[in-house]
Amino acid sequence: MSRKCEVCGKGPMTGNNVSHANNRTKRRWLPNLQSVKVLIKGKPRRIKACTQCIRSGKAARVA
Repeated sequence: MSRKCEVCGKGPMTGNNVSHANNRTKRRWLPNLQSVKVLIKGKPRRIKACTQCIRSGKAARVA
């Protein structure tokens, strides 16, 4: 499974590590994904959602 939020589609971003000597190497920033149980079409299902979607209520948790 990919590192992508199933609600908003947020995925990894890329950029550079920059050292004090200005050497640049590639790096990635990964989204903060959590496995949550949500209702989809009336049935509970586990999805990976980013914490912003969980906090904003876009991915409403099921107890």
